[in-house]
Amino acid sequence: MYCLLTRTENWNQEVAFLWKRILWINNPFWCTMHLKGVEISRCDTENSLPTQPLFWILIMLYVVSNRLPVTVVQDKVDYKFLPSSGGLVSGLSSYLQSLTEKGGTYTWVGWPGSTIKDRHKDDLKATLLSELYAYPVFLSEKEMDKFYFGFCNRTIWPLFHYLPSYVSYDAENWDSYQYVNEVYFQTLREIVRPDDLVWVQDYHLMLLPKLLRQHFPTLRIGFFLHIPFPSYEIYRLLPRIWGRDILEGLLGADLLGFHTHDYTQYFLRCVLRILGYEHNMGTLIINERVVKADTFPIGIDFDRFHNAAHDHAIQHEVNELRKKFNDAKVILSIDRLDYTKGIINRLRGFELFLENNPDWHGRVVLLAVVVPSRVGVEHYQLMKRQIDELVGKINGRFSRIDWTPIIYQYRSFTFEPLMALYSISDVALVTPLRDGMNLIAKEYVSAKSNKRGVLILSEMAGASKELGEALLINPNNIEEIATTIKEALEIPEAEQIRRMESMQSRLQRYTIIRWATDFINELHAVVKERDRLSAKMLTAELKKQMMEDFSAARRKILFLDYDGTLVPFTGDPQAAEPDDELRSMA
Repeated sequence: MYCLLTRTENWNQEVAFLWKRILWINNPFWCTMHLKGVEISRCDTENSLPTQPLFWILIMLYVVSNRLPVTVVQDKVDYKFLPSSGGLVSGLSSYLQSLTEKGGTYTWVGWPGSTIKDRHKDDLKATLLSELYAYPVFLSEKEMDKFYFGFCNRTIWPLFHYLPSYVSYDAENWDSYQYVNEVYFQTLREIVRPDDLVWVQDYHLMLLPKLLRQHFPTLRIGFFLHIPFPSYEIYRLLPRIWGRDILEGLLGADLLGFHTHDYTQYFLRCVLRILGYEHNMGTLIINERVVKADTFPIGIDFDRFHNAAHDHAIQHEVNELRKKFNDAKVILSIDRLDYTKGIINRLRGFELFLENNPDWHGRVVLLAVVVPSRVGVEHYQLMKRQIDELVGKINGRFSRIDWTPIIYQYRSFTFEPLMALYSISDVALVTPLRDGMNLIAKEYVSAKSNKRGVLILSEMAGASKELGEALLINPNNIEEIATTIKEALEIPEAEQIRRMESMQSRLQRYTIIRWATDFINELHAVVKERDRLSAKMLTAELKKQMMEDFSAARRKILFLDYDGTLVPFTGDPQAAEPDDELRSMA
């Protein structure tokens, strides 16, 4: 095992602090480099102190996101940590767990979810880092509300999901977005080293890569966008200075990742149209630095979902649900409350299906689960009322004494009950108006260990590019939703198995771990190319410095190449003789 130690006033604390963050030598995040002002030592055992000097240093991985994987809650005596919800946390946690199992480590940087009093900050930093590999960004709840519910979710979220009528162009919200990105940068300055690896996640922190690049020119910076990147015609709706600053902020990264090829191309087109930088196969040269944009469709932990059906607690839950639904077919609709998810159109499509197919009355149930989200935003409050009213209308219209067509729940589910819902459902109805990827579709397919079930999926979801065996629909076409529901309910079992096997095979190959590994490997390749080119390029700043040094020197000497410099290139080396003008300079 190898580690990097620096002499500080708090030497013993730093040894203990750093020891929890070292990477094992068999981990991909390490390299050889020249050292200045540091002591490199080899540790013979995990518990021993450093002994032999070596010339190896390991690169630390920092994952940076809007929220930490835990929410810090203060009780009367102390702070306690509650797991944070969200696809990003659950997805990345699987990869990071696999990293630690191989002997590696990381630090997750983000907001702890609450306002922390000054007197508690140092203790909380130490506790989070030592117990959870986490490092907090301290912001008040008021600051985060203006940032998160302001520019992030009233400007970027609706615009990038092609809903410009929902967009707010508030200058104060833009100021708040810049301020929070700056606070994240200042926090990272406290802990990163110039050659570490920082992986920035999602649209909340699109200015951060440039801020890091300006202070750490050699830092390895990756950025991944988990939502769609819009076309130029949509992106240009941003005020010009905002749009330029966001693109320049993103281009501070070495590698930019997107879910689909379309999103990658839209980004590159915006860079060309707004900033004037052309690309070659996704690679740009910006300020004599290599930047690459590429496609990395995020996966899930396939084995976790696929093997869940064998869990005794989940099997018990499935049996209880089967008793409740009897022989009725179950259509599952589960999404968090969001106007991009197409929940209203989904309900209207089911209503039209019931209207057109009375023979299915009493034989099918729509289990509609809406997970609370962003309840402080007015558009979400309005949508919640619309869903409540529409569910009531449909149930009031079609219900019988012994049958209610929609079972509606406004709540979240933990893993085990969610797996039971996936297992019991015959059809999953996933119809977002626009979605970066949509992991619910992948989770449903992965959870079907018996390979029976049908996925109805919006063609506007990034997942549709991978799950072509699903029944793809246009989420704006109510009639198509209705007819596809009928088709899904009547697909023969053999056809269900054929489609499900194809999709599962694909998801099993490209998991969340494969996604993250591919991204990190490509980031290292881009950095290697960046370093190779920077070693050869004569920058304007370096040229100026050389001219000044040369002019100031009392004694000067020039070393010049011969062929192609002092004399023209020639196929015959014997003919490469100096001409009279060159001889006269001797």
